[in-house]
Amino acid sequence: MRLPALQSLRSRSRRFPARRAAIAAVSIAAATALAMPAVADAAPAAAHPKVDQRVLDSLGAFAPAIIGAVATKGPDGKISPQLLDQARTLSAAPGLPPEVKKIWDEVIDFLGEPGRVAVERRLAAEREPGEPEIPQGPNAPRIQEFLYPTLGFGCMEGNGSPDGGNSLGRALVTAGPQDAPAPGPKRGEAGYVYTSLGTGPAINNPNRKLWVSWLNIDNGRTGQNQLKRNPKINVEDGPGTFTTIAKTGRGRVVSTIYGDVTTRSDGRVNSCTIVPTIGLAIV
Repeated sequence: MRLPALQSLRSRSRRFPARRAAIAAVSIAAATALAMPAVADAAPAAAHPKVDQRVLDSLGAFAPAIIGAVATKGPDGKISPQLLDQARTLSAAPGLPPEVKKIWDEVIDFLGEPGRVAVERRLAAEREPGEPEIPQGPNAPRIQEFLYPTLGFGCMEGNGSPDGGNSLGRALVTAGPQDAPAPGPKRGEAGYVYTSLGTGPAINNPNRKLWVSWLNIDNGRTGQNQLKRNPKINVEDGPGTFTTIAKTGRGRVVSTIYGDVTTRSDGRVNSCTIVPTIGLAIV
């Protein structure tokens, strides 16, 4: 069955070990450099996001930096300040289109002083007497989508390709406490959801895993979680939906989802690799 809580809640919020991190960073960089074939029209009628090659090329280059920051903390035990420097360097690349530059401005603000002020205001508001447990209003980060949709190569049958078509990938974060994704993140936890649109139901594949690497730039916590098939979401007809809940603590969390998804369509099991996508969330 489909999960109403994920379908009805929409938001426009602005929103290893060292050796494993190094391998992941290399594979991500290689995936980002690939040319993007045509995307199958698999998105729901309510929203038709388009994969932008320029965004994939530019923002995708930041994914290894995030994984490196998860694996190696700064001298104060928190996030290395080089992460913001790398974001500024990548955003200054000549010839960036205005749409891509706008996304980079979001990333830099989130990592820098504007983001710190925003999270302090939110946490202060929650401590005021009479305030609801979860802030209300248009800017309340109930569901925070990742910065851009991405692609899964060969995730779908058809499109005239022997390896199948490419699936549009959507990712989001829910900040606890709330019910979705089941069983629901608690306060100080982040619920991650990745959906491979147009595919059959998700299945767990121990040899082809989907990962999220995350870091909380306010409390210094870092982690890597595997996203798995959720037995309560889209289990009969798909699309393939993978979830996990991470104990990030409160604050600003920057994440990247990467790796492989495995789904089943018409009795056929199909595994495919996705291009990394990056998310910003206040938890």
